[in-house]
Amino acid sequence: MSLNLTDQDKATLRTAAYGAVTLLSAAGAAGSPHKIATEGSIALASATGPIGHVLAAKSKDIALDGKSVAELADHVLPALTESMSLLKRQAPEEADNFRGIVLIAVEAGLRGQKGEPGPTLTEMARKITEAIDAA
Repeated sequence: MSLNLTDQDKATLRTAAYGAVTLLSAAGAAGSPHKIATEGSIALASATGPIGHVLAAKSKDIALDGKSVAELADHVLPALTESMSLLKRQAPEEADNFRGIVLIAVEAGLRGQKGEPGPTLTEMARKITEAIDAA
């Protein structure tokens, strides 16, 4: 299957996916944010299909600017919703693929913590899932 994505569409997808891992990592700053980021990024890099190709592309278009978690969330959470809306219009099966990939990355990131995830990580995972499902 081939998706007709513009460069901006691809940038939005990458920002949304890698931004979700970054948000989770920021929320886990009291523990092991580098493990969260590593586990989540490995999950994204393991994606397959057209979405896997988009996420694997070497690009500098991932926009994860922000001086706080709130600023980062203001950018990433809408990108997640926008990505799902875009994919649902073009290829619903790829929307399901994208959703699954991002949620697996979130789950992998949560497992990067020792013990059970605390309330901060759990809440961030909920917000990410809510943004994906808002489309």
